[in-house]
Amino acid sequence: MSPVFAHGRLRLYLLKLLEESPRHGYEVIRLLQDRFLGVYSPSPGTIYPRLARLEEEGLVTHEVVEGKKVFTITDKGRAELEARMDELADLEQEISESIRDIAREVKEDVRDTVRSLRDELTQMAREVRQQGTREDERRSKDDLRAAREEYRHAWREQKQAWQEHKQEFERQKRAWKEESQRWKQDWLRGAWRGTWGGHGSPDRDAELGRMLADFVEEIRGAAAAASVTEEALATAQDALYEAAGRIRAALR
Repeated sequence: MSPVFAHGRLRLYLLKLLEESPRHGYEVIRLLQDRFLGVYSPSPGTIYPRLARLEEEGLVTHEVVEGKKVFTITDKGRAELEARMDELADLEQEISESIRDIAREVKEDVRDTVRSLRDELTQMAREVRQQGTREDERRSKDDLRAAREEYRHAWREQKQAWQEHKQEFERQKRAWKEESQRWKQDWLRGAWRGTWGGHGSPDRDAELGRMLADFVEEIRGAAAAASVTEEALATAQDALYEAAGRIRAALR
């Protein structure tokens, strides 16, 4: 039993509740539970025996309504209630204070629960953010690692292509040089043997051969160092034809 109800006080309060209105036992239990905000809920084993004793003392009576005992205070019960009005006032004051204490405790419990829930949500949000940050960092590291690997792969391919291009250029350069030297030697041998028309001296023919060979080597070197387009090739072809015509005219 609640500490509010000292010896005999629950009996007095039951008379007070029945003086307000006739009630059956279960209704009395629910009313007490509501007035004490659900903190105090008397059991049927507490209420029904006391109602039965009040009825034995002639303070209450009952009638069966729809299968339920409905208790009503008697004149004798009202007389006892009036005789104990001062005690009842003290009891009402104690109950009000008790209810205020209960409400304050409930409010504090609710506040503590809300604070605890807020702290838990804050911690949960912090953990989610930290987890998200760690996940973002991991993804950033993975992306950076993938980008670095892609860059290294592209650099290796570019480097290999450049080396192959350089090797091809060196090969062509050597071939052009060998061909130029061979052409120059063939020219000199032909000039020395008098195979270039049988006119003039071998020295002048040799000199002309060296000039033409140097010209060819210079043009080949320029072509190797540049990108030869179709337009450039056509322009070079026209220039060579023109130069060849002028050289033939000069040698007649």
